[in-house]
Amino acid sequence: MKIKKCLALLLSLMLLGGALVGCTSAGAAENDEKEVKKDSNKKAVLVVSFGTSYADTRKVTIEACENKIDKAFPDYEMRRAFTSNIIIKKLKERDNIEVDTPKEALTKLKEEGFSEVVVQPLHIMNGAEYDDLAADVNNFKNDFDKLVMGNPLLTSVEDYKNLVEALKDQMPELKDNEAVVFMGHGTHHYANATYACLDYVLEDMGIRAYVGTVEGYPEIDNVIKKLKRNNIEKVTLMPLMLVAGDHANNDMAGDEEDSWKSILKKEGFVVETYLHGLGENEKVQDMYVEHAKEAMNTEKTEK
Repeated sequence: MKIKKCLALLLSLMLLGGALVGCTSAGAAENDEKEVKKDSNKKAVLVVSFGTSYADTRKVTIEACENKIDKAFPDYEMRRAFTSNIIIKKLKERDNIEVDTPKEALTKLKEEGFSEVVVQPLHIMNGAEYDDLAADVNNFKNDFDKLVMGNPLLTSVEDYKNLVEALKDQMPELKDNEAVVFMGHGTHHYANATYACLDYVLEDMGIRAYVGTVEGYPEIDNVIKKLKRNNIEKVTLMPLMLVAGDHANNDMAGDEEDSWKSILKKEGFVVETYLHGLGENEKVQDMYVEHAKEAMNTEKTEK
């Protein structure tokens, strides 16, 4: 009799355990389903830039580009990400403004069930930062039905020509002894050749403007040689950067003796400065919109 009771109790426990396992498995499956469930109507465009801690220039450059992209694609939700951890940290601590890194932004989009994401960088060229962003995006290629990435500003030959046309809109009317000097950032990456290419295109299109870099080639000394060779006496300095931040305000237009303005004045040039980033140029904004559109029209992510 006792043996029968024990067997009955054991059978009950086994049945109960199986039921619990079944519930747990079902619950886990349900949770997994929630994690991977995507809504085909949820589409986003993630606009990625280096970022800036200058609020005024951020509004008229980065935000202006974001707004132009947002308006161009009403069916897509616009999201922002910065690649500079230093700027993200500074904005959080100083202004209590939270900005995601590209990884954080893509993770949120994945968790929120977005099915299609277009990543549009506001970078100038296909340099080291673009490569890093591309690597981050590639890590999420299996998490969306469609994940594509747009090109930076200067990618195709047509991009260079379009940028020159855009730059003409912000350049002053020049006399024979006057020229514009654009300050680019410069990089250790082989994409630094972008600056020399743009310099060549400017010359080829008959624009009296020269390109130099802060941390690459050509340098300001190379530019000065050209200015003197062409009998230029007055120079207008302009940043070849998305925003007019530290480099534009200090390295280019600052009063320190090693700024480009001071160096050029010491060499005998009359110098004026233009403290507006490329992001303020409406034709540049339109170029980013076109690059995002081209990305949207590509096929689904290869997996």
